[in-house]
Amino acid sequence: MLLRPSGALGPGSRPARDPSGAVLVNQLPFRQGVRLAVDVGSVRIGVARSDPGGVLATPLTVLAAGPDAGAALARLVAGEGAFEVIVGLPTSLSGREGAAAAKARGFAAELAGQLAPVPVRLVDERFTTTEAHGALRRGGKDSRARRQVIDAAAAAVLLQAALDAERATGRPPGQLVGAGNNAGHEVTA
Repeated sequence: MLLRPSGALGPGSRPARDPSGAVLVNQLPFRQGVRLAVDVGSVRIGVARSDPGGVLATPLTVLAAGPDAGAALARLVAGEGAFEVIVGLPTSLSGREGAAAAKARGFAAELAGQLAPVPVRLVDERFTTTEAHGALRRGGKDSRARRQVIDAAAAAVLLQAALDAERATGRPPGQLVGAGNNAGHEVTA
């Protein structure tokens, strides 16, 4: 039996349109449930969480990067009841992938293996750290205080962008990662 997420359109059905023919965004399918997002760094891993309605992303915690990070994330996924994990994919302004992207892809593939059947998706994270620094600076955090929370704030920026993209398109964001396949290449948004 095939189950559809709440609000998903069935076969042959179409999203609501206004009189001009434009799709009404609030009528597009949107999966309900808690999502986690991960901003992978060489020293720290920032984690953010969405509310169950998928409206708002907030920083959750910062973990130490290392061999135990995947297990710690698996515990967070279970504890938060997350149905999906978003991993940031760092790319250059031109969209090229370098060493950091390769590391993120490898991390996402390992995480997908640990979390199965919970899906893991890679989503472009350009500018997330820059946006997070700006928001924290505007909030009055000095550079030392920002260092302690920047990774979780960057994960929240990433997750909010993913939520907004899904709400706008009706499709899950980014690339679905398959366990052990170096993070797949299925692009859905």
